[in-house]
Amino acid sequence: ESLETLLQRAVAHCPKAEVLWLMGAKAKWMAGDVSDARSILSLAFQANPNSEEIWLAAVKLESENNEYERARRLLAKARSSAPTARVFMKSVKLEWCLGCIRESFILLEEGLKHYPEFAKLWMMKGQIEEQENRSEDARKTYQQGLKKCVHSISLWLLHSRLEEKAGNVTKSRAILEKARLHNAHCPELWLEAVRVEERGGNKNISQANMARAIQDCPNSGILWAEAIFMEARPQRKTKSVDALKRCEHDPNVLLAVSRLFWTERKLSKAREWFNRTVKIEPDLGDAWAYFYKFELQNGNEEQQEDVRKKCINAEPRHGELWCSVAKDIVNWRKKTEELLPLVAKVVPPVA
Repeated sequence: ESLETLLQRAVAHCPKAEVLWLMGAKAKWMAGDVSDARSILSLAFQANPNSEEIWLAAVKLESENNEYERARRLLAKARSSAPTARVFMKSVKLEWCLGCIRESFILLEEGLKHYPEFAKLWMMKGQIEEQENRSEDARKTYQQGLKKCVHSISLWLLHSRLEEKAGNVTKSRAILEKARLHNAHCPELWLEAVRVEERGGNKNISQANMARAIQDCPNSGILWAEAIFMEARPQRKTKSVDALKRCEHDPNVLLAVSRLFWTERKLSKAREWFNRTVKIEPDLGDAWAYFYKFELQNGNEEQQEDVRKKCINAEPRHGELWCSVAKDIVNWRKKTEELLPLVAKVVPPVA
């Protein structure tokens, strides 16, 4: 109650502060009062008629409460009165999630006409085409998109993976090389180059790529974390010491060290390092998923529940495995508590 009173006073004094309106609406929504949340957002609209954040918060409120027609109407209004690239992206996403592929494409065409340099629209178009088994169309989309968005790492990765899936490893390799020319010192592109070779069974090329990658990006946590597990078991500990010297506080390296202790069955050490990882970066969903799986296999109910609750409170948004599950269209409505066990399931087994 005191929070609500304070928020009411806050928006009265600072009606242009979008974040205060959003906090007020979220507090009501979390308390289960959807109609009051809706009322707060409609007052917020009056004070901030062209706010992208308020439009999108209102859309989220409706779509997550199964009010899809309301969400559609809001998005249509937003496109006519406050059009932005994100408004188009959310419009496409809603239709895609609801299985209305034709409507998605109509919106994508319109969005790309207005915002050809917004990489996410190209990415979504290509992904929908891949989903529809239209590989050639997806290939063209990624190529067109990359002409406009040469610095979009995600778009390069999608293009490379499309070729790899089609069995064109040479083409995939060439795409990644071209991507690195346009985006120097990019650890994500190097990591993909390492993995393409590993998946193709080219262990020597993979290791050579990793050596070049670390030379090019010596302080990249994602590269050092991968490098640890590319070593033979007896050398992993030495590699982890090198990684910690370079990236002492990097959550990816801390997570790799936690996993290393787990593989060595040093359970209390592993638990200690998992705790350290989620403390230093609570937004890293992969760390929570590994930690949860670790407790499911080695902890008691209380320890499992503790990780689950802390993860729900942290509401993680990042991490390679986490995003691959959370952004899968079939999981679009799932909350943190539902995503955690799903991501834990796809965590690779301890080896």
